[in-house]
Amino acid sequence: MYAIVQLGSAQFKVGEGDFIDANRIKEKEGETLVFDKVLAFANGADIRIGQPYLTDVKVEAKVIKQTQGDKVISFKYRVKKDSAKKTGHRQQLTALNITKITAK
Repeated sequence: MYAIVQLGSAQFKVGEGDFIDANRIKEKEGETLVFDKVLAFANGADIRIGQPYLTDVKVEAKVIKQTQGDKVISFKYRVKKDSAKKTGHRQQLTALNITKITAK
């Protein structure tokens, strides 16, 4: 059994017990979230696709921790100008544990 959920502008294929890293969510560690934006649901032969969302399927997740992603380096170098610019960025993430998928 799995579902495809939308969190912000990202979509995730999740099953019960899965761990995902989503963009930063304001909830604190230990809180439970319910995702209403479920795009698709599959349980064996029972496959449902939303138009755009499914109203009878809910996905519950628990916030594990607030974390940061790996550092991404952006390096610009101009050969004949004797110029270089190096910057780095770490994305703010939230680690989530999918606890339950319910379908009516």
